[in-house]
Amino acid sequence: MSHVTTMASFTRWCKRVHSMHRPPRRPRSLFALVFCVLLLAGGGWRTAPAQIHLAEVTQLKAERTDEGVLLSAAVRFELPQVVDDALAKGIPMYFLAEAAIYRDRWYWYDKRVAFATRHMRLSFQPLTRRWRLQVSSAPIGNSGLVLGQMFDTRDDALAAVQRISGWHIADAAAVDPESTHTVDFRFRLDVSQLPRPFQIGAVGQADWIILAVRNQRLLLDPK
Repeated sequence: MSHVTTMASFTRWCKRVHSMHRPPRRPRSLFALVFCVLLLAGGGWRTAPAQIHLAEVTQLKAERTDEGVLLSAAVRFELPQVVDDALAKGIPMYFLAEAAIYRDRWYWYDKRVAFATRHMRLSFQPLTRRWRLQVSSAPIGNSGLVLGQMFDTRDDALAAVQRISGWHIADAAAVDPESTHTVDFRFRLDVSQLPRPFQIGAVGQADWIILAVRNQRLLLDPK
């Protein structure tokens, strides 16, 4: 009897890939995640997800210093039209950068030794016609308690979202200098922080997907 793959079974497989503790091959897990997003957002095997806006990590550097493990990255993407329109109407958009450090283990799954998140809230102020970017290690609400940086133009504000410099993702003690480590980096538009009506409309819609993933070896005490 031939094996038939249904959309439901494939969805379960995608969830397993995303929730596994740690597969032995790091690039495979990252590419599988991207593939699942592409396919599921497209709605099925035969639907081409033409409107998915994949971002690209053009630069990524992580190094262990006396101050800790510092990460710098550059992400390139264009805002989908629906996201741009929502921003222009004063609806804030949330971006999330995640970094995980794994120590290589030949005898078992690689061990995660550190994990950090960078939450970014981008909003347009209609009265002043200026843009505000707030950055925090925790999810940002609407209380306004997180300090933000102001920008005169959308392009300047978006450029600040796309650049990360000297982000402290772990203490130096978390990384064994005698072992090999790899940093997994992921950047995405976080629709879970949107107002409820937008969340309902955005889930599963390709126009609301901005995603980039990349990994690389951790540099130890570079001189």
